[in-house]
Amino acid sequence: MSFLPAIRRQAALTARRSYATVSEAAGVKVVGIDSGVLPAATTSITVVVKAGARYETQPGIAHVLKNFAFKSTASGSALKTARETELYGGVLSAALGREHLFLTAEFLRGDENHFLDLLASVLSSTHYYPHEYAELVLPTIQSESISALASSSTIAMDAAHSIAFRRGLGNSLYASPHSPVSAADVKGFAQKAFAKSNIAVLGAGISTDALSKAVQSAFGSGSGGAALSGGSSQYFGGESRIASHDQPTMILAFGSAGEASADMKVLPHLLGGETAVKWSTGSSPLSQAAAKVTGASAKAFLMPYSDASLFGVVVTAPTSEGVASVAKEVAGLMKAGKGKDEEIKRAVAKAKFYEATLLERHESLIATAGAAIFSGNMPTPDSSFAALAKVSASSLEKASSELFKGKPTVIAVGDLAKLPYADELF
Repeated sequence: MSFLPAIRRQAALTARRSYATVSEAAGVKVVGIDSGVLPAATTSITVVVKAGARYETQPGIAHVLKNFAFKSTASGSALKTARETELYGGVLSAALGREHLFLTAEFLRGDENHFLDLLASVLSSTHYYPHEYAELVLPTIQSESISALASSSTIAMDAAHSIAFRRGLGNSLYASPHSPVSAADVKGFAQKAFAKSNIAVLGAGISTDALSKAVQSAFGSGSGGAALSGGSSQYFGGESRIASHDQPTMILAFGSAGEASADMKVLPHLLGGETAVKWSTGSSPLSQAAAKVTGASAKAFLMPYSDASLFGVVVTAPTSEGVASVAKEVAGLMKAGKGKDEEIKRAVAKAKFYEATLLERHESLIATAGAAIFSGNMPTPDSSFAALAKVSASSLEKASSELFKGKPTVIAVGDLAKLPYADELF
């Protein structure tokens, strides 16, 4: 007797229970995700704020705001917050993306009221003291910015967004190590950023109803305010060359306006670069191209945003000559933009697995579902799979040819005398 149909039915029921609709409480978008089968022992709540780098009023201010999280508020000092969180056995964290700021509390199930009150106090009553800025915030900003400057891949990706989109999505995620932003500047930006229209709350291990009640209590008062404007994104493309003695890196990318289509979501998996088996070079076109140079790597990526997308390949190797060799082959693969039926079928399957993984893991869900929460439509595996199932050889070829009509974004980091120029690749 096979138990597979029963297992599949249970998995389908669990999936339907897990992906809740968007609700609203106290003027804030709310989504709680709870399997309803085996209650989770822990809960994670993330406040998603439309205050990413694209909404900055001056360079670096979003990075500074992120590092002001969990400092002194009307509820108590940063030390009090830290000690109380430890007493509850919880963990607090803050992260910054190009569109959103994420404030997360992870804790034992049942303590949601305490931690939502804490998160609400961060939004509504952080003091932005100049001495905390000088003693706690600025050193962290300097450390994170210097670490970013020491990473060739981070430098290249930041430069790729700057060249591709210029402003908005092109704004850097990092403030200058010698940031001209003041504590007063951050306070003014926060007052606009933390308006209720800019805020959504996403919970894992808690139902939408339970989360809505806790949010209503914690966020009952606060500013309505208008949403920050990041303008509409426009793709430009271009080239940037950065001399460096660190690991040579090139990014070859193309961008488009609007949300990423199902065909664009399949394209990175068609080119590949990742292996499904440990210690194997993999069989994808990018894997085979990188295998020709010892120590080289070529990996496709897709970065979807609310109104634009950036698709490309990151190429690294121990030497600039190696990067140049792989980059030339990668450019040819990108320009081809098509594959055989079997390769497309495999790419669609990988895209489905990737989408399902994003929606099942809280860490990746909060990073990808921000725009969906604000629009009121949470993504589900069923809707994602249905769109991906429609991808065909003809639709993929049409989408890729349209994408590659645009001007490429080419970033070179390393020995510039040996790394190719954009017009030598495309």
